[in-house]
Amino acid sequence: MSTEPDPMFFKNKVALVVEDNAANFLLLARLLNALGIHCEWKSSGYEVLEFSKTLPRLDIILLDIHLPYEDGYSALEKIRSAPNLQNVPIVAVTADVSTESMSKAQKASFNGFLGKPIDPDRFPDQLFRLLSGESVWEMY
Repeated sequence: MSTEPDPMFFKNKVALVVEDNAANFLLLARLLNALGIHCEWKSSGYEVLEFSKTLPRLDIILLDIHLPYEDGYSALEKIRSAPNLQNVPIVAVTADVSTESMSKAQKASFNGFLGKPIDPDRFPDQLFRLLSGESVWEMY
């Protein structure tokens, strides 16, 4: 049985959402902001490395799999190679919800998998677990 995370847990946390669809980003931003998490946005993976150097801290990256220019898997490889991002959890967020897609994300070394649409009732617990160092693999 899951309990509600302490709201203070999320205070001062920073999330980077890498999402090319503005409506999907706005949903995630509202959910993150409601928890007290500061949210940044990039619409493609290639922007993440340089942008991350401008942030004083980064606690989690929510990375869409289907992005322009390069997919989330290519972006993940680059992000994982950056020294300042070595310990940041990176979560695949995708509408491509299937066991095959989840398995591919696991093999690629994502820290978790969240299927779209994001469930606003489950999201706080999922995020708490991810930020606490757990892997979260949920399609719905």
